[in-house]
Amino acid sequence: MKAVLYEAFSAPPKLATLPDPAPEAHGVVVKVEATGVCRSDWHGWVGHDPDIELPHVPGHELAGTVAAVGRAVTRFKVGDRVTVPFVGGCGHCPECHAGHQQVCDHQFQPGFTHWGSFAEFVSIHRADLNLVTLPDSLDFTTAASLGCRFVTSFRAVVDQGRVSGGEWVAVHGCGGVGLSAVMIAVACGAQVVAVDISEAALKLARDLGAVATVNATEVDDVAGAVREITGGGAHVSLDALGAVTTCVNSINGLRKRGRHVQVGLMAGEHAAPPVPMGRVISHELEILGSHGMQAHRYGAMLAMIEAGRLKPEQLVGRKISLEQSIEALTGMDRFEGTGVTVVTEF
Repeated sequence: MKAVLYEAFSAPPKLATLPDPAPEAHGVVVKVEATGVCRSDWHGWVGHDPDIELPHVPGHELAGTVAAVGRAVTRFKVGDRVTVPFVGGCGHCPECHAGHQQVCDHQFQPGFTHWGSFAEFVSIHRADLNLVTLPDSLDFTTAASLGCRFVTSFRAVVDQGRVSGGEWVAVHGCGGVGLSAVMIAVACGAQVVAVDISEAALKLARDLGAVATVNATEVDDVAGAVREITGGGAHVSLDALGAVTTCVNSINGLRKRGRHVQVGLMAGEHAAPPVPMGRVISHELEILGSHGMQAHRYGAMLAMIEAGRLKPEQLVGRKISLEQSIEALTGMDRFEGTGVTVVTEF
């Protein structure tokens, strides 16, 4: 198969011809029809993820068709249209038994724990537990754009943030995760304030329903600006980027008893932010993490998509080739472009 491979962290990836994967007894092989290019892939490439063993094929936001099925798989067959959460469960640990596959004790992640979807084929473990059937109405490009960003935002807003109609929601960082969060929070009936450094990203946030925006390069006190707009602070605030500044601004922009959801990956120099714990205590704030979404929760999200309440296709930006994914991956720290970049040509 054709795939993108890197042999050292931060070294230029290359196109390579590699052996096709074979399915495990409990797994399948998926023919990749589309795969998103995500900042998490960039974190892996620069060496922030200890699970990655070199040489490595990145990619975890995928959609495609089942190409081969292991002998123990019962729910899927060759030709099925599928996607998969970026975190998969083992099915045996206490967290999986409780339905929390996103924090499985023995989780797997395509593109991290094993070779991923910047390739023509990818192996998926524990298919009966982790694969998600795609409705015929959802094209592969849009399905791949759900990837980790949209589904992670769905869980962050709906399950962790518990957003309800009329609440103020602040979203710090309007990349793929943040813009997804804006759309989902608006669909839940919230009033959204979007924060970013890019006017293009903020315009897209407004187009998606944000009632106010803050350009962080134009104000001295981002958290203060959010508190002023919301009349005392957001009920729920999300750091959708994963940086010290956005994390602290998100917490400081909350009203009393507000809820901060850390959804952007904190890695490298941003792994241990100075959380304003005095404010957390005095304002009785909640600090919540959000890490992917279980396969069994996709139904609620897909129902909102099919009903037209969510339109993730609006978040798709560039469509590129597998070869072009190399430049897109290595340049993610420059924060160029808006929306979700998806590989559609292999």
